[in-house]
Amino acid sequence: MNEQQLPVKDKILEKTIKVAPFRKDIRKTVAHRHNSYFELIYLSEGTGNHTIDSVQYPITPPIAFFIRHEQTHHWELETEPEGFVLILKWKFVEDCLDKQLHRLLIQVGATACTSVSDPSTVETLFELMLREYSPELGGSGPVMEGLLKALLAKLVDTPLPHEQGKPYSQGLFQGYQELLSHSKTLKNNVTYYAELLNTTPQNLNTVCRKAVGQTATGVLANFIVNEAKRLLLYTELSVSAVATSLDFKDNSHFIKYFKRHTGQTPATFRTIV
Repeated sequence: MNEQQLPVKDKILEKTIKVAPFRKDIRKTVAHRHNSYFELIYLSEGTGNHTIDSVQYPITPPIAFFIRHEQTHHWELETEPEGFVLILKWKFVEDCLDKQLHRLLIQVGATACTSVSDPSTVETLFELMLREYSPELGGSGPVMEGLLKALLAKLVDTPLPHEQGKPYSQGLFQGYQELLSHSKTLKNNVTYYAELLNTTPQNLNTVCRKAVGQTATGVLANFIVNEAKRLLLYTELSVSAVATSLDFKDNSHFIKYFKRHTGQTPATFRTIV
């Protein structure tokens, strides 16, 4: 399978949001990506495994999974699932009235799954979103925005963020995350992204440390290594081709970089995973 043959699914087409019950006939799926949308899956029933970016997560309901658009995932369900699926394009967030929703999405997108401590409330929120959602028209508007915000806040089990603090710093970090998430070709260069964000590498570094305790280089490295893993696992590109696609001009530099962050060479990772 080459890079072009990696399945890309689009369950939302021209709409910016979609809410639906989780399909009961799903058991096993091939590894695939999504066509530029974020997917949230809540399961109240079902057993098996869900693999995201080569990491296998056991399905232990009630549980929620978060899949960013650049990630690869597949299902191996053993029993009939029960739950909901929410699909979201970034345009919905960009157009929404409440910018706190953006921060909540960044927060949930930083993890792959979470155990749900209050399933009755989560299920009620999904039911309300289903009532608000129209398959023909989608589900934009302040009511859907409010329900989505409440759902995300409940899933991450944290108080809703306030507008106090340093909105510029928060927005800068979110902008950096979004650039990396939506970049068709990652650049192994923090200065490149700092210039796009109209700031300095030093300032971006400070903002990242405050937001997640990592340097800007560390945040970028996470994206690069995860993309390298996906290309190594799901395509037949050579290690050299993977290095070139990730902006490494020197193949040996890419091998050292990958080994420093994973403990394995790209070739070893490809053969044992």
